[in-house]
Amino acid sequence: MDALQRIVVLFESFGPQDVPRLGTYYREDAAFKDPLHAVRGIDAIRAVYQHMFDAMDAPRFVVTHRFANGPDCVLVWEFSFVLRGYPRKGTLTMHGVSHLLLDADGRIAVHRDYWDAAEEVYEKIPVLGALMRWLKRRAGA
Repeated sequence: MDALQRIVVLFESFGPQDVPRLGTYYREDAAFKDPLHAVRGIDAIRAVYQHMFDAMDAPRFVVTHRFANGPDCVLVWEFSFVLRGYPRKGTLTMHGVSHLLLDADGRIAVHRDYWDAAEEVYEKIPVLGALMRWLKRRAGA
């Protein structure tokens, strides 16, 4: 199995039990960035993923497309979850893209996620969501 396929399998089956073994997928000095985090080092990356499991029920990634050009890889994904504390909202789904830079051993050296925090998260939270939708309407043409 090639490195990208191995990473896709991890993300699509990812559970809390996988957090301690992220060092087999990420370099010790790997960088991770998304709209909510910017961290460096495997321990900080583990903390980001652990927080995901602490804050959400049933988080699940589905990779819908993948592209690779040497060490540069792109994953297009859907992420579904139930936001803990807001179960009546049901399962929420976010759409995003991950750009991965792999090292010579096939481990992730740089992981950058692109997704719209306002649309994909903030608009779905009671009270804050109403404000975000109002701001969006006001700023729209």
